[in-house]
Amino acid sequence: MVRGIIARAKGAPVESVEVVVPAPGPHDVVVRVDACGVCHTDLAYRDGDIDDSFPFLLGHEAAGVVAEIGEAVEHVAVGDFVVLNWRAVCGECRACRRGEPKYCFDTHNASKPMTLADGTVLEPALGIGAFCEATLVHEGQCTKVDPEADPAVAGLLGCGMMAGIGAAIHTGAVARGESVAVIGCGGVGTAAIAGARLAGATRIIAVDIDDTKLDTARRFGATDTVNSRELADGRTGEEDPVVARIRELTGGFGADVVIDAVGRPETYRQAFYARDLAGRVVLVGVPAPEARLDLPLADVFARGGSLKSSWYGDCLPEHDFPMLVDLSRQGRLPLADFVTERIGLDGVEDAFAAMRDGGVLRSVVVNR
Repeated sequence: MVRGIIARAKGAPVESVEVVVPAPGPHDVVVRVDACGVCHTDLAYRDGDIDDSFPFLLGHEAAGVVAEIGEAVEHVAVGDFVVLNWRAVCGECRACRRGEPKYCFDTHNASKPMTLADGTVLEPALGIGAFCEATLVHEGQCTKVDPEADPAVAGLLGCGMMAGIGAAIHTGAVARGESVAVIGCGGVGTAAIAGARLAGATRIIAVDIDDTKLDTARRFGATDTVNSRELADGRTGEEDPVVARIRELTGGFGADVVIDAVGRPETYRQAFYARDLAGRVVLVGVPAPEARLDLPLADVFARGGSLKSSWYGDCLPEHDFPMLVDLSRQGRLPLADFVTERIGLDGVEDAFAAMRDGGVLRSVVVNR
């Protein structure tokens, strides 16, 4: 048995418990978890915003070393350093067969459940469950990267950082010389800013209600910042002041790409109207299930361009994780700067509180 962090009931504080990790099935892998980022999705699981399949074994932004493999595993070997992903492509579904595995509709997870000592089945967050000393996953959920990489840094690609970077470089297809606006500068939005800079955007506008987050956004590549709360307080006229400011910063036209990293109807409307004609809107912030959007269909037609949703940054882990780890180690992507603090397993509940306060980009649980 190993120690892990679970959410037993909606909104209840997390608990440190003993977890039974079974012997791997034919295509399963036991990974010794070296580090795991504390993502907002874990908080959503704890608060019952994902579903009610409690108890959850939390944690999914993880890196570690393969400790044991099933008899049919060919993808990795014992001793490999891997980043875990929640999109283990099947290779057989209609998306995979048409050459778009990033949209795989039948991704793999471990064949056996992890449990509590009394046999209670645990639901692993995003099929991973890595706030734990070791976890059981499908071999396809393991992506080998440079073993010299810091696990606390590399593991962040397992979810939020990849979502943001990919929203810019993949979904938004930001090109050199383009302008980009990012609405919402939490971890995912800040990663989108870093991705836009990596792609060569020359004007990157960060929008948030928090000056501290905007200052951080500048460190990651924002050329301009917009405090939307201050603009709203001083609003005059009918035009949304955020839209007006983004247009002002882009020669009156709007940004080539606008990324909504919040996922609220009001921020999506801002993104929609703050883009240039034929520009791209990318939704990467996850909306609440009850959220509804009302846009004039005539405006959707007249403005052209594209309206896209970004799932996991439209990434292919086997390609993107090693590439981004290498760019980080070369100093071309400031991935390490996303690590605000390193904590133990017992610090997860405090990390959730810090996340709510907006004082961290990422807290990272470090087991070794």
